[in-house]
Amino acid sequence: MKKLVSILVLVFAFSLTIQAQKKRKDKRPQLSINQQTQLTVKKMTLVLDLSKEQLIQITPFIKNKVTAKYKVMTKRKEMKKNKHTPSADEIFAMKSIMLDNKIAEKNYMKDILDEEQFEKFEKISQKRMTKSKKMMARKRSANYKKQHNTKNNK
Repeated sequence: MKKLVSILVLVFAFSLTIQAQKKRKDKRPQLSINQQTQLTVKKMTLVLDLSKEQLIQITPFIKNKVTAKYKVMTKRKEMKKNKHTPSADEIFAMKSIMLDNKIAEKNYMKDILDEEQFEKFEKISQKRMTKSKKMMARKRSANYKKQHNTKNNK
């Protein structure tokens, strides 16, 4: 009897913890496109020591980049909501567009920044890419484990 009660208490506590985490995600404030652009430009100014002329040139580019990011995010959310999984052609098109955007960004930044700034920009980009790959690998392994644990339990 004591074991049964302790198990029920643990299950109840665990379910409350999960619900609290889900609610926390939903209440995160969303920054507007202008706010996100300003923050990104300020961060770049701090790291790369941009001149006023460079700021003027980079700001519209960053705004377009943030706008495109928001469009892609809303499209993904809509696809997830509708439980639509993209086909191989759709995945290829999305990845192709993403790579084209990265190439365009690199070329644009190369034109605006001097050599030292561009080297810093490249290092930061590389660190960010490495970090995101590690994070995605962790998410995939967690999802993989979750899927296989639920299949094995059935």
